Amino acid sequence: MAKRLFAEFFGTFWLVFGGCGSAVLAAAFPQLGIGFAGVALAFGLTVVTMAYAVGHISGGHFNPAVTLGLFAGGRIPAADVIPYMVAQVIGAVAAGAVLFFIASGKAGFDATAGGFASNGYGEHSPGGYGMAAALVAEVVLTAMFLLIINGATDERAPKGFAPLAIGLALTLIHLISIPVTNTSVNPARSTGVALFQGTWALQQLWLFWAAPLAGGVLGGVIYRFLLAAPAASRVAVTPAPPAPPAAPA
Repeated sequence: MAKRLFAEFFGTFWLVFGGCGSAVLAAAFPQLGIGFAGVALAFGLTVVTMAYAVGHISGGHFNPAVTLGLFAGGRIPAADVIPYMVAQVIGAVAAGAVLFFIASGKAGFDATAGGFASNGYGEHSPGGYGMAAALVAEVVLTAMFLLIINGATDERAPKGFAPLAIGLALTLIHLISIPVTNTSVNPARSTGVALFQGTWALQQLWLFWAAPLAGGVLGGVIYRFLLAAPAASRVAVTPAPPAPPAAPA
C-alpha cells in the first residue's frame, strides 16, 4: 500500500504541476503562449507519462473522481478509496506549493488576481458560464472520462494502449471545457491550486468536488452494468488449471 500511495502522490503531483503549470507559466507567455490547446495537451501528457511510469504500481488514478468511479464500477476495493484520495490531494497541494513558489519569482505575480489556474463559474469562468452549465459540464465530462478509463483498461481491450487513450481523453475534455470552468474533472487538481488562489476559488471549490465525484460514480456504474463483460464471459477466458499427473501404473 505504501508504494501505491507514493505512486498516486507523485502521479497527481505531476498532473497538477504539469497541467496547471502550463496554464500559469506558459499559456499567455508574451507572443509565444501555448494557449488553451497547449494547456489541454499538457494535461493529457501528464497522464500518459505517469500512467506508463507508475500505473503498474497503483493503477494510475491521480484523481479522487477516478478512484471513486472505479470503486463504483467494481474495479477496486473500498479499503483503497480514502487512502488513495488523501495521497492524491496531498500530491496536488504539494504541486500547487511548488508552482506558487516558481510563479511568485516573477515581478508582479498575483495569484489572487490572475486566478492561478483555478476552476470557477459565473464571473470566474473563462467564458462567463453560469453555475448550472459548469455543474452539467463537469458531471458529463467526468462520467465520460470514467467510461473511457474503464473501457481502455477492460480485459477485452487492446493491451498496452490504455495510457494513450486516457491521456487523449483528458486532452479532449480540456479542449471542450476550459472555456466553461477551466476544466476540473479532478477534485485534487482543483484543490491544489484553489488553496493558493485563496479567495473566490475556495468559495467555489465545492462544485469541483461534488460534480466530478458524481460524474465519476455515474460513469463507473454505467460501465459496470451496461458495458462490462458478463461474469460468465470473464470466467470463460480464465485458463483451466493443469490436469493432475496420472497415477503410476
